[in-house]
Amino acid sequence: MATLKDIAAALGVSVATVSNVFNGRPNVGCATRQKILRVAKQMEYRPNRAAQAMRTGRTRAIGLVLPDLTNPFFPELAQAVENTARSRGLLVCLVDSQSRPEGEADGFALLMQHAVDGIIWCPLGPRPPAQLKNLARPVVLIDRPRPGYAVVHSNYRMGGRLLAQYALRMGHTRVGLLSGPQNIESAHQRREGFVKAFPRSIDIVWEVCVGFDGVLTPEALAALEQRGRATLIVAGNDLIAISAIRRLAEQGVSVPEEVSVTGFDNIRWTDIVTPRLTTIAQPVGAIGAKAVELMQERMSGEKIASRRTIFDVELIERDSVRQLNSGS
Repeated sequence: MATLKDIAAALGVSVATVSNVFNGRPNVGCATRQKILRVAKQMEYRPNRAAQAMRTGRTRAIGLVLPDLTNPFFPELAQAVENTARSRGLLVCLVDSQSRPEGEADGFALLMQHAVDGIIWCPLGPRPPAQLKNLARPVVLIDRPRPGYAVVHSNYRMGGRLLAQYALRMGHTRVGLLSGPQNIESAHQRREGFVKAFPRSIDIVWEVCVGFDGVLTPEALAALEQRGRATLIVAGNDLIAISAIRRLAEQGVSVPEEVSVTGFDNIRWTDIVTPRLTTIAQPVGAIGAKAVELMQERMSGEKIASRRTIFDVELIERDSVRQLNSGS
């Protein structure tokens, strides 16, 4: 069985350098760190985490608390976090809040019992669980910003603006909004980016707020049935958009021939539904990787240069929006 000395000898570095890598200390260059991890994998080295935890007081485990794993966006986000964490020798303990505040609170309590070194958290809503007051561990937010925390997320306002620009380019000036829950900052920013982009050019015919789980409320169902003068429905996320397309199909309404629909997130389903959904793509891999990077910096005692890391988004044009004639 390979040892730290074997790895150090193979690379011509000190045992202390190899030890620093496996204990997550920041004083090793990225290139050297990657070489050590690669050789350790080739030599099938397996660190004794229990012994390390006893010696250092650190478990090399982080918590990941997500709102709802039935929403395809969050498993993709979890995979991005886990891939990066594993490459850095970290174990991820995943908690699904199941869209329930008590589920979120129970998850935090469980992670504290298992003495994780830090928690990456996507909040359910504006009120944090009481357990945060007693958590002497770093917390990094992901996807949903809140005041007072380091956070990694997409430029939601940019996404809203891109959709507004696209709507006008495609000739749509009368819009219905199936906005996400406005008590969640990411949903609020998506809506704000769209509504404020061209307030004199786009007429919001109607608006209904819907949960990110995509379950359409009676008000949303009524809005889809009547539709008013709206030629385009802008949904707060892809699940809402897909639910709207399905409901319209049940009513015999064709998308995009009779009404167009857009989403937000670019989950994997968007390219396989009919019609394929035009949406805003978030760089999920980059977001997950950055959250782990910030968490590791915090775990090592480093100060984060910026408390907010924002990634640009991209419009993905597919088949769910029809180009209107100039006179429409």
